[in-house]
Amino acid sequence: MAVTLAQAAVLSQDDLQRGVLETFVQESSVLDRIPLMDIEGNAYAYNKEATLPGVAFRSVNEAYVESTGTVVQATETLSILGGDADVDRFIVKTRGNLNDQRAVQLGMKIKAASYKFQDHFINGDVAVDPKGFDGLKKRLVGSQVIDAATNGMGVIAGGHDFFDVLDAGIAAVPGINGANGAIYVNSGIQGRIRSAGRRLGGTDIFKEDLSGKRVLVYNGIPVLDIGMTAAGGSIIGQTETQGTATDASSIYVVKFGEDEGDQAVTGLTNGGVEVEDLGQLQEKPAYRHRLEFYCGVATFGGKAAARIRGIRNL
Repeated sequence: MAVTLAQAAVLSQDDLQRGVLETFVQESSVLDRIPLMDIEGNAYAYNKEATLPGVAFRSVNEAYVESTGTVVQATETLSILGGDADVDRFIVKTRGNLNDQRAVQLGMKIKAASYKFQDHFINGDVAVDPKGFDGLKKRLVGSQVIDAATNGMGVIAGGHDFFDVLDAGIAAVPGINGANGAIYVNSGIQGRIRSAGRRLGGTDIFKEDLSGKRVLVYNGIPVLDIGMTAAGGSIIGQTETQGTATDASSIYVVKFGEDEGDQAVTGLTNGGVEVEDLGQLQEKPAYRHRLEFYCGVATFGGKAAARIRGIRNL
């Protein structure tokens, strides 16, 4: 059974491991809720429908034309995300009275890993970074990509039309609800949605979701800021082109699930997040923590998520 990092943190008996998982949950609006299915080996193979078999009406005493459906095998591979955090013995000795310098560096490493995973969750492309994994922007195609308007649509300027498009995106992901899904935006669009709701006579609606955080919701589904990259840029940028507009963005509607049967977006891992205290190094006078996360993402079914393109911060 797949578990989230928040659930794993509760179950962990190791203080260092639990602290690492709790930091991931605090820092990431994806890793605090995506179920991680533990797999064997470094890849997960599964079958998905390619074509359905034919069916037809028939007359009395007439035979059916036999046909069978076809399936194709898809494979999701794990990527290795992590890093080492070294702190010189001198710093530990002379500055340890102010802060636990090793804990500070490990916390920063966890934050960077959270940002890296979230960036690849949306923007990952193995053609650009073959060591990573494909994100939703590359995976979502066809009817799962919805254009808000030919030349983009402002959230407030669109008014009811914007919320109609948002409803269409939710409808494109069957079975999504507040318990298993999320709507990902950048911080600017999140603020515009809140403002547009007030202007149309509604109110801001905040509630505590399954991660224990107070979040904005629409139609019961959390509307979450996907956050920034480690370099400080928006993971979902406001620089996409939609027709004549060059200041557009996207909204991602995501349903999470624990396995293939949920027909949703599921995280993959082998062992979850692992952190080791390697102690003092032989080659230099420093202490090292090593963080590794064997991770990947699978989109089971053709309607696990949807992307709404052409959203302007207006």
